[in-house]
This record gives sequence, structure tokens and C-alpha cells, in this order.
Amino acid sequence: MTIAHVPSRFLKNNKALKRLGVLLPIISVVLGLGLLIVDPLPMQTLRNNVFDQYQRWYPRPYVDVPVRIVDIDEETLARLGQWPWPRTRLAELVGRLKTAGAATISFDVLLAEADRTSPRTMAKLWQLSGAARKALDGLPDHDLVLAKSFEGASVGLGFVLQRGAPRNGVTGAPDGDEASGLAHRPFRYISSGQNPTSHLHAFDSVIPTRPELEAAALGNGALNFVADSDGIVRRVPLVLSLSGNPVPSIAAESLRVAQGERNYFLKAMEQGYGLAEVRAGAYKIPTTAEGEVWVHYSGPVANRYLPAWKVLAGEVPDALLAGHIVFIGSSAQGLMDLRFTPLGGVMPGVEAHAQVVEQILSGHILSRPDWAKAAEVIAIIVGGLAISFLSIRARAMLAATVAAAFLSVALAGGWYAFREHALLINTVTPSLIFALAFVLGSLIHHFISEREQRWIKDMFSRYVSPNRVDYLVKHPEAMSLGGGRQECSFVFTDLANFTSLMESIDPGNAVDMLNNYLDQMIAIAFHYEGTLDRIVGDSVAIMFSAPVLQPDHRARALACALEMDTFAMAYAKKLNAEGVKFGITRIGIHSGEVIVGNFGGSTMFDYRALGDPVNTASRLESVNKQLGTNMCISAATLAGCANAAVRPVGRLVLKGKTEAIEVFEPLVAEREKRYAPRERYLDAYKQLSVTGGQAHAKAMFAELAVLYRDDPLVKLYSDRLERGEGGDLILMAEK
Repeated sequence: MTIAHVPSRFLKNNKALKRLGVLLPIISVVLGLGLLIVDPLPMQTLRNNVFDQYQRWYPRPYVDVPVRIVDIDEETLARLGQWPWPRTRLAELVGRLKTAGAATISFDVLLAEADRTSPRTMAKLWQLSGAARKALDGLPDHDLVLAKSFEGASVGLGFVLQRGAPRNGVTGAPDGDEASGLAHRPFRYISSGQNPTSHLHAFDSVIPTRPELEAAALGNGALNFVADSDGIVRRVPLVLSLSGNPVPSIAAESLRVAQGERNYFLKAMEQGYGLAEVRAGAYKIPTTAEGEVWVHYSGPVANRYLPAWKVLAGEVPDALLAGHIVFIGSSAQGLMDLRFTPLGGVMPGVEAHAQVVEQILSGHILSRPDWAKAAEVIAIIVGGLAISFLSIRARAMLAATVAAAFLSVALAGGWYAFREHALLINTVTPSLIFALAFVLGSLIHHFISEREQRWIKDMFSRYVSPNRVDYLVKHPEAMSLGGGRQECSFVFTDLANFTSLMESIDPGNAVDMLNNYLDQMIAIAFHYEGTLDRIVGDSVAIMFSAPVLQPDHRARALACALEMDTFAMAYAKKLNAEGVKFGITRIGIHSGEVIVGNFGGSTMFDYRALGDPVNTASRLESVNKQLGTNMCISAATLAGCANAAVRPVGRLVLKGKTEAIEVFEPLVAEREKRYAPRERYLDAYKQLSVTGGQAHAKAMFAELAVLYRDDPLVKLYSDRLERGEGGDLILMAEK
């Protein structure tokens, strides 16, 4: 019995899973869109880690643009004294850079307090009076000396923004003229009714630069970074907000001052809110909504850093400074201006500003394009729906292939966009949704399939071989009509004289005996993973290597037949001892290529094998009756049974056949005790094929027949030779 379709009542039991299967794609997409909108910290961390990996794989190729860092490094401090230096030494440094022709000199150090080494300050500290006090009071103030050095130079200074109550600072931006960096610098907006500064990083107070220095400088920018939660500086702000007013960063100021510009232009996002672009002179710089620039870090570069002591000593060629934007900062650990980078190391904070300016000047700027969010939304919708539906309804390999394809395209696309176009695309959220959709869909598919498998097994296990049931569960398409070529082995059994037994005892008892017999015979076949081909009365047909391929199907068939023979002999012996004339079991074993599949029609079909090997196996079972043997195995099967204990029967031309096949009798200990010794039998058998050996064969078989009267093959050949029938070719006929 076979079943082609799962009945409707079974499908009703799966309604809950089916409904979930419909909702799952929608749930996956909604979850993905929610994560994209809310953007929780774990998602930010994952995304940043991916962007960091991109940078480690592909650091920014360095282009030699006019940007340098004058470094107050450890050696400089060792040579010239610890920080803070007298402002006169900073004035000397500014003078040296001005002489070398630096385009802009930007201080990445905060000069918020008066110089404690100024003459008047020292006179007060030493409590001098009289001529000494008057002499010191007549010397110029060091801060004024530094401010004076700014004349004829394009200098930018830095201030620090704070949140909350001011600490050693002032609230808001003090009034002043446009030269004052904290005065309202004329930012002009390029927008359509939207405020481009609405999403800037906001601060409430400021630690400003000394007023005399600020008044003398052409630029004044914030030194602040806004690091991510893991402390890594991935973005550097160009514009920040102080009490609602936009203020520039030191990086932005260095660009503006270098070009001699007075204004910035801020462009709002066309879709959404926040800043989209900062224009400083000739440069249009795409930013995040918060006014930041993503930093694509390059590796260490020679001559990016110029030790301050060498600059002061005149050991740095003017060519490395002329026309350059120069940042003055420190890499000394004691000054605590070290930052973590995506490349896995630490750097001085001044380098982040310098690298941003390098990017802008070289035209290589990382950015998230306006269409990135829309592309990510489309990817989540299309990929989430497709993967969910396929995971629930398609084969696991197809679903996994499609999911892997979506993941590969997303991840490879993100890398390609970064590598080739300096674009940052969020592939983390879509990829997580793809993976989640596949996992959840596969789980539902598994639950549905598991229920179907249990139902199919329950229905089929009482009608079909277990291995056939397992195969149908794994390959439901095999329920269709048709077949294919396959090499198989067959075991046919038949119970002798059972019809006579039915006539001599109560039919009910006979049926019980037969059922017990068949139950054990079939159990043995299933133990060797054979497929029950059919049961006809007391006969059983077993098939090996179908539907599941079994490379050792010949050995399995022989082992199965031997165990069946052992059981049948013991079962018959037991019943014979009880006075029941239960007959012997005859077995035929053969192998060959057949057509295996489902045969029948649309109403009902059966799984079986068709072909000459099936008929041959049946004939081999039948010839046992004429030969007097219990088992016959063909050479085709024996070829796959190494070290099998057999003896040759002969070359038999079976009923209905024209060609002979080699047939052997498997030897079992129970019968071999009554048989002629195998060596003596083989010696006599070999004489049948030797020219002129018939007389020897006749004498040898005659001698064996006297000694071993219960050996059927010895009797067979002894009788044939007595009748003058020589050779081992035997034409079999139905009796």
C-alpha cells in the first residue's frame, strides 16, 4: 500500500505552524526595520566593528598632501623641558613656522591660562620690590609676545567644549568681533526650511583660549572628539553646537583659515533632519547628520610628524613646511592626548584632526550616502521575505543556498562599496535579519516536516519496509509513478509442503505457525536493511540496494539468507519434535540490474523491481527442489561476498532460459556434517570439466555416494554419471 498525498485532516493539525509560517516573514521584516530605526547600542557596536575591519583590511592609501604635525614628543620634552612651556618658546616656534612659509598654524593644545613664567607673575611670586621689581615689570608679558608672533601668520587656536555646569570655563559664547572664534561666526545655511544644526553635538559651556591670544588669531576651533562607546575615534566633528549656536572644530578652522575664507556654508539633509554637507571655501565635505566626518585612517607615514625640537633647531627643511597646514600637538604620554583607532592601536588626538584634513585635501572622504538607508530597508524587506518563505517551503539546501547568496551579496557589497567608492553601507542589520529569517524558517520547516515524517512512518510502517518508509520521508517525490535502473540483490524463500500441512491440521493453528514463521523471516530481512518486495502465501521476496543504495548488497543478501536458513531449520526442527510436519525452507539468491520504482496507476501503485534477475532468483529457489538443496546462490551474487563458504552446484540452464549461469550452494555447519568433505567434493567436481575426466569423476562420485548418502549434490552427480550424462552443465526443467 502506498499513499500519494497527506490527507486534509493531517494538514488541519498543522494549522498553527502554517499560520506561523505566514507570519514569520512579516515578523522578520518588521524586526529588521525596527532595529534599523531604533539602532540600539549592540547594533552600533557590531556595525562599527565591521567598519573597523574594513579599515584594517584596507587602510587609506596615503597621498602626500600639505599637512604636517609638529610633535611635542618625549624627546622634545627631554631636550627643552617639561610642559607647559613658556609662551616665548611657543612664539619662537610660531616664528620658525612663519619663516618656513606654513600656510596655517593650528594649535591642538589649550592655551586657557596665563603664562606663569611671565615677568610680572614671577616678580609677584618672588615678592620682589624696588629696582628688581621695576625691571621685571618693564619686560613684555609672555602671552603678549605669543600674540605678537601671530602677526603675519595664519594661526588657529583651540578651545574645549563642556556639557553641564562650566568647570573653569564660561557658559555660552561671549560677545566679540568676527575674529573671535567664540563669537557668532557667520555660518550660512543652504537648506529648504530645515535647520541643519538640529542634530549637532550640543554643549553648554566652554573653556576658552586666552582673550589676547584669541583676538590675535585668525581662527579658533573646538578640540573636542565624540568617541563611540568603546572609546574609539571613528568620526571627527567639523561643526558642534554651543548653547544652540554652531561653532567650528580645529580641523574645519585650519581649512578655512588656509584658504582665507570668512564663512562656512551648512547644507541640510534633503531627506530627514540634520547636517548633510559643510562647505569651507573650495571644499564640499559630506558629513553625518551630527556634523562629523568619518575618518579613513592611513598607516604610519614618514614625515607626517616633525619633532618640535628639530623645527626649533632649524633641522627641518622648509620644503616640508612651506604651504602646509601645520598642526601643533603632542604624542607624549604624560600629556594624556592619546586616542584609540579602528586600526587597533593608539594615536595622538592631533593626528585625527590631521588625517581628516588629509582626506579632505586628497578628495578621499568616507561617507554614508543619502540612499544608504533606503537600500538597507529594501534589502531587509526583499531578503527577509524571500529567505523566510524559502526556508519554510523549500528544501533545506535550496533555502540555505539562497540565504548564503543574500548574505554574500550583502557582505561583499558592503566591502566593495567601502573599498572602491569609500561608502559606508550598513550590512550588519540586513545580514542579521537574513540569518534570523533562515534559522526561524528552518525551525518551522523542521517542525512541520517532523510531524509529517511521524505521520508517514506511523501509516507506512505496517505496510512497507522500514527502510522504504525512511526513504519516502526523506524523498517524498519518490511517491510518483515510474522507476529507474539499479543493480540489486534478491532473496526468494519458499516453505516446502505447507499446503499439505494445512490439510492435516487445524487451519487456525497453521496460520499461527505461518505468521510466527513469516514474522521472524521478515525481521531478519529488516535487520539486514532489506526491502520487503512481496509476501505470497508462505513465500517471501526480499530486495537489497533499493530504494537506498547499498554498495555491499550482495554480502547483505547472503548474510540474510544464511540467517533465514538457520532460523528456518531450528523452527522446523522444533515443530517436528512436537509432531507437526513443518517443511524445510528453500532459498534462492541472485543479483543483477533491474528497473525499480512505483508501478501501477493513478488509483493505486506498488513499489517493486522488474527484470530478469527477479525471475532468476525465483528460479534458483525452485531448483532447490530438484537438486535436493536448501539454498542456491548465483555467481553474480557470490562475486561480492568475500570468503564465502560455498561449493559449486554447476552451470544451470534454468526453466525458460537459454544461457547457463554458475550456481553455488552456501555451506552451513548443520548440513555440512552430513555432506562429503569439501575438498573431496571439489576434486571430484573438477574432473567433470577435464577432458577424459568423466571416468574419474564417475568413480569418485560413486565412492562419495556410498559414504555420504545424505549429500544431495553427490547423489545428483553420481546418478547423472551413471546415466551417462557428463559435465557440469545441467538443463533444469519443471517437475
